[in-house]
Amino acid sequence: MPTLDLVPALSRPDLVAAPVRTALDALDPELSGAIRVAPIDGGLADTAAFCEAYGVAPEASANCIVVAGKRGDAVRYAACVVLATTRADVNGTIRRLLDARRASFAPMAEAVELTGMEYGGITPIGLPEGFDLLIDARVVEVPDAIVGAGIRAAKLALPGRVLAALPGAQVVEGLAG
Repeated sequence: MPTLDLVPALSRPDLVAAPVRTALDALDPELSGAIRVAPIDGGLADTAAFCEAYGVAPEASANCIVVAGKRGDAVRYAACVVLATTRADVNGTIRRLLDARRASFAPMAEAVELTGMEYGGITPIGLPEGFDLLIDARVVEVPDAIVGAGIRAAKLALPGRVLAALPGAQVVEGLAG
C-alpha cells in the first residue's frame, strides 16, 4: 500500500497548481506552515480510490466541489468543502446561500477553466476572485483534512481549523447531509 509522504507545501511548489502556489505564498505564515503536500498516483485521485489505496479514512478526506448558482442571467460560483462521507446540499443550503433560483455542480470544463486547477484536484486554496468558499462545519473538526492540491497527482493535508481561516471562508452548519 502506498503511503502519503507529507512535506511542507511551500517546500514543494511543483506539487500544487499555479493558483494554489500563489495563494500559499500570500497566506499568513502560521496558516501556510500548517499545510502539507504529498505526491500521489494521479489515477487514484478520486476520493474512493484514493482512500482505499492510501489507507486514508473517508472521514478525514474532504471534497471541494464547484457549484454554480443561477438567478436570471446572473451566475454565482461557490467552492464547497464537505467530508467524503457526506453529500453537499446543493439544492437546499447552498442554493439559498448563493441567493440562486437554481444551483448545480458546475460543468467539469467550466470548473477547470475558472479555477485553473485539474478536475479531481480542485482545492479551496487559490480560488478565483469572486468565488464563495463554503465549508461544512464538520470539516473544521477534522484534525488533518485531506483535500486536492489543484492537480490530480498530489493531495494537501491541513487542519480543518486552517480551512476555516482561509480568506473568505464561511463555515456553514448543514452544508452537507
